[in-house]
Amino acid sequence: MKYLLTSAGMTNPSIHAALVSLLNKPIAESNALCIPTASYANRGGFGQAWAFSSGNEPQTPMCELGWKSLGILELTALPSLDRAHWLPQVQACDVLLVGGGDPLYLHYWMQQSGLAELLPTLSETLYVGLSAGSMVLTPAIGQFFVNWTPPHGGDDKTLGLVDFSIFPHLEHPALPHNTLANAQTWAASLNGPSYAIDDQTAIKVVGSAVEVVSEGQWQQFG
Repeated sequence: MKYLLTSAGMTNPSIHAALVSLLNKPIAESNALCIPTASYANRGGFGQAWAFSSGNEPQTPMCELGWKSLGILELTALPSLDRAHWLPQVQACDVLLVGGGDPLYLHYWMQQSGLAELLPTLSETLYVGLSAGSMVLTPAIGQFFVNWTPPHGGDDKTLGLVDFSIFPHLEHPALPHNTLANAQTWAASLNGPSYAIDDQTAIKVVGSAVEVVSEGQWQQFG
């Protein structure tokens, strides 16, 4: 897959241009599925899921960009459905828009739903992550971001489809603990490379090529 891993969606022209270049066609001609699942583990997460899916999150634009079609891929529903019912719809879409919330909750349901094993096979699909939706692709999120524990226990490990970890919302005024100093401590606790990115920054991944797209602040570690 191709990945565009953001902290807060399409927040500036540079990130928007990266999205269009990865789609290789206009947004208005692209079919999208959005995944709001990560938000349910947050306090107030039901409203967050609605805001994301309905395109009413102006600070983190994703679903409101003018897609040709937009559907909701709810991961918690998939285990109760025959795979043949939902798989063709996922394979046919141009882009997966994966919203924010709790990355470990999202990781759990990606595994339970079967989407985790499917993702590496979707070679023509663009994956666009927002906060937790980006973090879930990394090898680990670090203890700094562990808030939810799976039913049978677990750690901070995630999918590992990219080889670096992500500290989102760097220096965000509403998140006083997301400082560069704390990001440095977080990075030192990990076993591999990592990036701290603010809401004006994204990371583009195509194959082994990694590119930071930013109109803001970011820091690479390791």
